[in-house]
Amino acid sequence: MKVGLVKLIVPRFLFLIFLSALAFTSISCTRDSESGKKLVAIIVPSQDNPFFKAEADAAAARARELGYRVRIDSHDDDAFRQDNLIDVAIASNASVLILDNAGADASISAVRRATRAGIVCFLIDREISAKGIAKAQIIADNAQGARLAGAAFAREMRDKGDYAELVGRESDTNAQIRTTGFHAEIDKVPTLSMVARQSANWSQSEGFQKAETVLQAHGNIRGIISGNDTMALGAIAAIKASGLHDVVVVGFDGSPDALQAIRQGSMAATVLQPAVKIARMAVDQADRFLRTGSTGQPEHQLIPCELVTRQNADQFGVFEQRVPE
Repeated sequence: MKVGLVKLIVPRFLFLIFLSALAFTSISCTRDSESGKKLVAIIVPSQDNPFFKAEADAAAARARELGYRVRIDSHDDDAFRQDNLIDVAIASNASVLILDNAGADASISAVRRATRAGIVCFLIDREISAKGIAKAQIIADNAQGARLAGAAFAREMRDKGDYAELVGRESDTNAQIRTTGFHAEIDKVPTLSMVARQSANWSQSEGFQKAETVLQAHGNIRGIISGNDTMALGAIAAIKASGLHDVVVVGFDGSPDALQAIRQGSMAATVLQPAVKIARMAVDQADRFLRTGSTGQPEHQLIPCELVTRQNADQFGVFEQRVPE
């Protein structure tokens, strides 16, 4: 190759790199100027689960209404993945973190790290085992809701008979709170006898498998109470597959599929967690904090749950009550 040609190619190559960099910078600047908005990072366990999707969508919609940029991520109940996502939020200069966390103890250091980086943290649905780090921990009153479910289950069972319980992921604080609440009411009735208790890890397929096994082992079961609607729907499928009838099923969460099952008569009741309300509250309080330096609310906030039965199922939508409170 001739020297003159080399001289021609090299500067042109460098010039093209310069143009590309300039174009990228121009695009980035345009995006920044268009947004010019603070970032709200929303991290939930999963967007496949309708409950978590509803809270993420509600938080995102409210944040956009208030003029923020939004990014939604999922940690899949993996504390290590959650740590990485929070590091991304810090690197992205997020102003707000809305977090449904991956563990009451396992999430403390990550929330503390985000707070120290200047991100205002708001926890929804699940609390952590530490106070004074997050600006707010806004959660459904699982204990109150579980007592509602337990009392409804006893009524539907007419205070007698054998029953089974499906429990959520054992490491999840809410799973323990709910089972304790169930038994605070059910155990008042000595003629109700729990013959099986199985963890189905919040999963519909596991709910089906565990319920099927329990039904085969205990033919006289008259009811199944479940730590969430997803497992309860699995139990309903197992009951139908077994050819059984009149088995009382009560769930927890208030999912759209559970509401439909209640309307159709295959589920007796569920307890609605106001996921949409809680998510909106978190964003509203974050916005207030950024504007005024205060949420105007205590850190720990318990939001009551609602019992849903066939009589009032039409009053509820996607994890929220349709009628004014």
